[in-house]
Amino acid sequence: MMNVNSWMQLLVARLQETFGKRLWFVGLQGSYARGEATEHSDIDPVVIVDNLSPADVAAYRAVLDQMPHRELICGFFSGSEEILHWDAADLFQFYHDTKPIVGSLDALLPLLTDEAVDRAIKIGAGNIYHGCVHNMLHEKSDDMVRGLYKSASFVAQALAYRNSGTYFMKMADVARVLPPEDQQIVQTFFYLKGGGAVDFAPQSEQLLSWAQKLINKA
Repeated sequence: MMNVNSWMQLLVARLQETFGKRLWFVGLQGSYARGEATEHSDIDPVVIVDNLSPADVAAYRAVLDQMPHRELICGFFSGSEEILHWDAADLFQFYHDTKPIVGSLDALLPLLTDEAVDRAIKIGAGNIYHGCVHNMLHEKSDDMVRGLYKSASFVAQALAYRNSGTYFMKMADVARVLPPEDQQIVQTFFYLKGGGAVDFAPQSEQLLSWAQKLINKA
């Protein structure tokens, strides 16, 4: 498996050559940041420059095209002004799931209020609810079930934070501070992530019921 620290050092060097002092932040998200990566895991760098333009997108793409394991690179690219004005409900997960490499995201902290956490939970639950209903009616896709449970794992992280005041990056830690119904969702996520078979109807119904309760909770 690749050495992600060496890979990130190479990326930072090339970004500094390309953007110079305009480079505001570089970080890492995903399974490599959590220490849970496999050889097939995506690489999720977070790169923020001072003022994003279409030319910057092209320049960043050129940097990525020169990097090893190009086929695995996903991640996030933006301007600093946009991220500072992003919806705080999205920034909650973004801040906590990003491992800083260059710079800091602490300028986002004043935005990460309890209200932002509650909105993150409700918006995530709404998206899962809609996705479940659509999939049950139309797509009937096992892959979508897997994706919806992955989305649910992020909502579970926010629930665990709201319950405990601590943000846990690893899902095994998240499950330990959740009530039984939420733990069942996390356990199904683990099962599917580990290659378990999709049992379409019961897993979809379980997830829909869970999302419904989160949406309707006062």
